[in-house]
Amino acid sequence: MKQPTIANKKVTRYILQRFGIHMSKRLGQNFLIDANIVQGIVDAANVQENDRVLEIGPGIGTLTQALAETGAEVTCVELDKRLPEVLAHTLDAYDNVRVIQGDILKVNIPEIMGDKPFKVVANLPYYITTPIIMALLEKHLPITDIVVMVQKEVAERICAKKGKERSVLTLAVEYYGTGEYLFTIPKEFFNPVPKIDSGFISIKFYNDRRYEKLIPENIFFKYVKAAFSNKRKNIANNLSTLGISKDEVKKKLEILGISPNERAENLKIEQFIKLAECFEEN
Repeated sequence: MKQPTIANKKVTRYILQRFGIHMSKRLGQNFLIDANIVQGIVDAANVQENDRVLEIGPGIGTLTQALAETGAEVTCVELDKRLPEVLAHTLDAYDNVRVIQGDILKVNIPEIMGDKPFKVVANLPYYITTPIIMALLEKHLPITDIVVMVQKEVAERICAKKGKERSVLTLAVEYYGTGEYLFTIPKEFFNPVPKIDSGFISIKFYNDRRYEKLIPENIFFKYVKAAFSNKRKNIANNLSTLGISKDEVKKKLEILGISPNERAENLKIEQFIKLAECFEEN
């Protein structure tokens, strides 16, 4: 029997009223209400039958339903203690969905997902987007793809190839994989309507761990984080926060052919790797 599509304004309103749910601003809850957008997300994520998918923050099951319809094995982690009861109702027809109540930054992901490859598909809460993505990148999990909705400006920062939008998060994504901005989701497709549009992005992990082979992540991020520590300052001033004299910083930058007045956002990942190697030399 065909299940009612949750990604519908009337169905969403009915579910919220039936269970007495009021959206939490604190948890950044905004639910998609357009079935075409939801299907577009699943298609863009290329979720297939028997794929293993981790969904973060399923809410009332809007995206979860579309993921389950593909025949994938879907594991959801939901922070809001009110919602597992709702999900048990909205996803009752699907035996390929598992819901775990907990904080994605605290749950043991290897324990719940095992050691086989899986994808992450989610509508991430705006207030905790960066910590979640960084945790997924740094934990060395068997993730093949991260395909997520985030605030549009964050999506643009993550995928920026040059310019002031680049950040530590941009370099982190480039260190582990390739980020791509897929499409924009207008704010009107959410309930309640947020203040800004969302961007849908994908992060595909490198199979060859190309940059991890060149330089350890702790060394790489030591210099990347220092270089971006104050976006108003140039790279020489920021690197000196590591306890290195400004004269020594300028000498090293000169060797690398980088102006002391350069900004961190203008350096490519390869330049950061050479910079870290140079500064680590005695």
